[in-house]
Amino acid sequence: MLSWNCVRILSSSRAALHVKRPIMNRLCVCKKSVTCLSTSLLKKETWHSSMNPRGLGKGTDLTQYINQAKSLMNYSTSQAKLNCWNCKQPLEDKPSFFCVSCKVVQPPEEGTCYFKIMDCDYTFTVDTHKLQRRYLQLQRSLHPDNFSQKSVKEQEYSESQSALVNKAYKTLLKPLSRGLYMLRLEGMHIEEGTESAADSEFLLELLEINEALDEAWTPEEANKIARDTKEKLAELTELIDAALLKGELQAAKALLVQMKYYANIEEKVKEKLSKFM
Repeated sequence: MLSWNCVRILSSSRAALHVKRPIMNRLCVCKKSVTCLSTSLLKKETWHSSMNPRGLGKGTDLTQYINQAKSLMNYSTSQAKLNCWNCKQPLEDKPSFFCVSCKVVQPPEEGTCYFKIMDCDYTFTVDTHKLQRRYLQLQRSLHPDNFSQKSVKEQEYSESQSALVNKAYKTLLKPLSRGLYMLRLEGMHIEEGTESAADSEFLLELLEINEALDEAWTPEEANKIARDTKEKLAELTELIDAALLKGELQAAKALLVQMKYYANIEEKVKEKLSKFM
């Protein structure tokens, strides 16, 4: 007969397997209770497994998974314990900009995901119209001008919250900064001087575009380059979105490097066109 300890271990393992999929799915949508920052606790294959349940378990150690799940639960618990600095009542919303009980502005929660702040799904294809509405809504209530007659602490918190909302909005508004931020949440970075990450054929193509832009003598020539660049950026946006949905982070990183170059060309085109005005 199995000992009582063995029975407990088997029961715990079965329970962990049953909760595995819900925990994975929570990582992909930032509206859930665990903030996006917790996704950086998991490896690439974890994100991929949430998209493909059949891949779950391949190369995944049960003990490692349980430890990761405990880390997420602890992180969630610490967030749930936040109280208002003024009246000490528990804060219901996460992130909390104001206390529901005393209506006092709260300090920013360290490490809160930008997607969570802006009430957006954790996806590369963000609804920018919804993002802008959320930004205006938050700034109307958090702008420091609204707290000029309040205490010094409230003024400081409103300034911090307003600055954080600005940063989150600007980061998520454009595809390049949004994609780079999503990779940072996964522990991946694209450093300055990324020439080594691009192949020679791609760099040659960029060189030709830059030369054509330098030699553009009319607005029509510059606008032609602008249209081509816009089309290329739209194509890269679709490819990056597909790569992220599949959990192919290395592919997404390589595509974001290309997007970074084309975004630079787009800015150069704008500068060129301004000279014709």
